[in-house]
Amino acid sequence: MKRKSLTTVVAAFVLMAMALSVSAQKIQYSRYYDKRGINVFEPSKKDSVKYDGFKLRIGGSFTQDYQSIKSTNKANYVATSSSNTVNRNLLVGLVKNTNGTFQNNDSVNSRMSGFNLAMANLNFDIQIDDGIRVFLENYMSTRHHNEFWVKGGYIQIDKLPMFNNPEWFTKYVRVKIGHFQPNFGDFQFRRSDGGNTIFNPFAENLLLDAFTTEIGGEIYVFPTSDVMIMGGMTSGFINGNIQPTAESINSNGVVRTKRSPSIFGKLAFDKQVQTDLRVRLSASVYNNANSVRNTLFAGDRTGSHYFAVMDPAQINGTATTITANFTSGRLDPGVANRVTAINFSPFVKYKGLELQGGYDNVKGSVFADVANNEWTKRKWNQVYGEVVYRFLKDESLYIGSRYVSATGEPSGLKYGTADAGKTNGAQAKINVNRLAFAAGYFPTKNMLLKLEYVKQNYKDYPWADYRYDAKFSGLMIEAVIGF
Repeated sequence: MKRKSLTTVVAAFVLMAMALSVSAQKIQYSRYYDKRGINVFEPSKKDSVKYDGFKLRIGGSFTQDYQSIKSTNKANYVATSSSNTVNRNLLVGLVKNTNGTFQNNDSVNSRMSGFNLAMANLNFDIQIDDGIRVFLENYMSTRHHNEFWVKGGYIQIDKLPMFNNPEWFTKYVRVKIGHFQPNFGDFQFRRSDGGNTIFNPFAENLLLDAFTTEIGGEIYVFPTSDVMIMGGMTSGFINGNIQPTAESINSNGVVRTKRSPSIFGKLAFDKQVQTDLRVRLSASVYNNANSVRNTLFAGDRTGSHYFAVMDPAQINGTATTITANFTSGRLDPGVANRVTAINFSPFVKYKGLELQGGYDNVKGSVFADVANNEWTKRKWNQVYGEVVYRFLKDESLYIGSRYVSATGEPSGLKYGTADAGKTNGAQAKINVNRLAFAAGYFPTKNMLLKLEYVKQNYKDYPWADYRYDAKFSGLMIEAVIGF
């Protein structure tokens, strides 16, 4: 028994040593998964890693959240259905009595407190030749997919060793092919992605969360060390799709459907002006003319880190679940079948002070918006900005504030007769805004502890909607590991 225990301990140490060795590998033209990856956007063509053979780097991320957030609304009475008299505008977190009714003291508010499901990512970076890198991303555990889930994978080519590494390609060109996140906007380099939250100073992402994975390719040109130009084309789907596209039918008749590719581009200027001053500005555009299910703003397979905030207790008479209803606190613009999006993202870092912001303009539709063979495009705008100050040795401590505001026209949301000053049957135009304050501490480059206070308000929702005159606020504590 003792010999078996000793063997187990020795084997564990050997495996740990192997893991440390593998995770310590340096891969060309890539980004670290720890603190060193903060404020890294597209990897530079000025790479200092020398190729000395095949390498494998295994990286991982882990996040554990604790939350105490209270949601409130007016909960105006609207029956779930003709046969179900329960108010559909009650919030999740209600306590049922033994007779099946809800306790009155929970009818308009709920406090969701406790530890959330831990999220974890597993990454494989593989250097297969000089300037050629393969990347495989996986979700080991997330709110939406509790089981192991492959996020995507791609090959990135920065050199052409099979053609004796022509200088023009090595210095100025990059090609990326596979199933990956389209390079739209700059917040993607900061956002929380399942267990990978070390780059985000706050606990959550934006209200309109631009994230998806699609199959295709991107071509990058770096004409100077400060300028990047990118063009890309993808399938427009979050996964593979080879089946014929069925026609969609709405109240106005048949809507002709087809599959169109997503076409997108990006221009970025990024310059270290002085030793202590860095300035970056990027502009992105993304367009899909017709898709059965585009997910540019609905492609996150991990879920919000605000669990069950401002969610209805029931959806169509079925109890809300944390796993299925995983986008708590976010907005879906409802542009799954046609979308055009534009983003501008400025970034300034002066010593320990960081200013990060952006503007999104989104226009799009779903098939239900088509009337008389004309697409009715609904519009959304989002503005966001954050101030973060990092200090102490190696910027191991930070404080910050972020403000986000989104205004737009949700799919299928109309004003009714009870909405004073609004036209009955008119498309609703709503606003949601969020203010967050955060502080964080890095004990090491691989560990981060965050504390956040958040407050979010919902405005101009219809009287009959559960978000009418709604808001939530509370605290988040987040422990993060990245390696």
